[in-house]
Amino acid sequence: MLPKEKVHKLREWMAERGIAACVVLSGDAHISEYEGEHWKSRRWITGFTGSPGTAVITLADAGLWTDGRYYIQAERELEGSGIRLFRMAEPGVPQWDEWLAEELPQGARMAVDGRTLSVSAMKGLQAKLAEKGIQTITDLDPVGAIWTDRPPIPAEPLMLHDEEYAGLSRVAKLEQVRQAMKRKGADYYVLSALDDLCWLFNIRGRDIPYNPYVTAFAIVGVHNAILFAGGHKATPEDKDTLARDGVEIREYDDILPFLQTLPEAASVLYDPNKTGYRLAAAIPDSARIIEAVGLVVALKSLKNEVEIRNIRDVYLKDAVALVGLFKWLQETVPVRPVTEVEADQKGLELRRQQPLFAELSFSSISAYGANAAMMHYSPSADHPVELEARGLYLLDSGAHFLNGTTDITRTLALGPLTDEEKRDFTLVLKSVIALSTAKFLYGSTGSTLDILARKPMWDNGLDYKCGTGHGVGYYSNVHEEPQRFSFKPNPVVLEAGMIITVEPGVYKEGRHGIRTENTLLITEDVTTEFGRFLKFENLCFLPIDLRAIEPSMLSGEELAWVNHYHAEVYDKLAPLLDEEHRLWLKRETAALVL
Repeated sequence: MLPKEKVHKLREWMAERGIAACVVLSGDAHISEYEGEHWKSRRWITGFTGSPGTAVITLADAGLWTDGRYYIQAERELEGSGIRLFRMAEPGVPQWDEWLAEELPQGARMAVDGRTLSVSAMKGLQAKLAEKGIQTITDLDPVGAIWTDRPPIPAEPLMLHDEEYAGLSRVAKLEQVRQAMKRKGADYYVLSALDDLCWLFNIRGRDIPYNPYVTAFAIVGVHNAILFAGGHKATPEDKDTLARDGVEIREYDDILPFLQTLPEAASVLYDPNKTGYRLAAAIPDSARIIEAVGLVVALKSLKNEVEIRNIRDVYLKDAVALVGLFKWLQETVPVRPVTEVEADQKGLELRRQQPLFAELSFSSISAYGANAAMMHYSPSADHPVELEARGLYLLDSGAHFLNGTTDITRTLALGPLTDEEKRDFTLVLKSVIALSTAKFLYGSTGSTLDILARKPMWDNGLDYKCGTGHGVGYYSNVHEEPQRFSFKPNPVVLEAGMIITVEPGVYKEGRHGIRTENTLLITEDVTTEFGRFLKFENLCFLPIDLRAIEPSMLSGEELAWVNHYHAEVYDKLAPLLDEEHRLWLKRETAALVL
């Protein structure tokens, strides 16, 4: 069925039940950023394939809300669906819950799958709808009711993540969590976020593409821990290993009955931002609820010494693969057709040759020319686009290794560039340098520092409608909380041991998209009479295309940064390359002069 037909069928289902509106969220019962095929309800009903977005369907209207990274893509994919695009954050555009409150009549009934709506989001929604007495129905799955060929919940086996890579045993991590629970006065801790529980139990899986997760819930008690993943997901040997560490495995669907039978007056802790409303609603009314944001997040965001050592290693391995790819592109594009998909596949082939490679960490953005103006563009074999020996090619890609995760973007000059392309490329470079070289007082947040990257853009009347950087997980999600560089307020203090990307860009519809992305480790700098200062260590070492830089736009300090960075790139990568690739790298990292 086409989206228009699906919406019609959903409206018939709504009319039969007296429901005036349905909200279809992006996400699953674990409030994940990326979800398995079973949970892609919003994509199925609308046809919009971007990761963030919320659809609201009434009996007479329908809308999709998404952010600035996806405006161009959403316009194209919604065409002919009868679903309007609401450009979030633009002046005069209401949020979806505001629009819903305005559109629905007094006392109307609205349905949303309460498994996919967090406790915090539910509170906010109810506050918006309260004035009109709108009823919120959360025990139905509207899209699931009409999605007849829906894929099942993933059932891939789990894998134990060796302490050699993790740096801490699951026993040690559980002790850290129990100490935090004790400080909060909690008897039980409910975890539903997959990245949190996979980190805590030192397990990984293949239930979600590009995310090495096990679909599960978990309960940590004062003396026990239960993983609700399903007995079929672990071998007898792995079950024994987990049991020796105090972890019991039960069936996935046993989580609700377990919560419903918790002892009276038990103190139960959960993260309201990461716990589904229906899950929390299963906790007995007699329990004492403790809401605490980011208990595990705060622990795993600070990388231990083993993780940091391994992360340095994986970025070098990844760079070796990308050096091979970029050399191949330079030599191949002028002599035969190469598509965006082939370029991406070549990168995957070269990454697979690196030790401990597991899988890609996200679907690569392999975009030539104007396609790169779509921040989250995805190449298609059905509509192949050939790279030409002119203009710019953007590759945003990354990989999971057993000992870390990478995320890196480079924009390459495939041939002659316009003055505008070189100017924009150099402005992006200036933004990267400005933030990467920052030294800052402890207590600063990513929102405090974000302006450093935007200033070169704003000075020239440009901006990018997204954040400047995000945390990166450790053989985990490529977008890790809680740290981020963003124009939007973020109260999280930047700490030594956190990892964060810096990735400003210029995106001009119909012309080009440019992004340069490195990954940084926050480290100690100095402590003076004025306080404790932190700085950034570059983790990513890969050439920035010299052909695309306009040297006259760089200050002396910026020029020195480029040359020092490229000297480091050569020194770190040359010993890992054969003679042919070393010679190529030597040319790509030559000193830039005014």
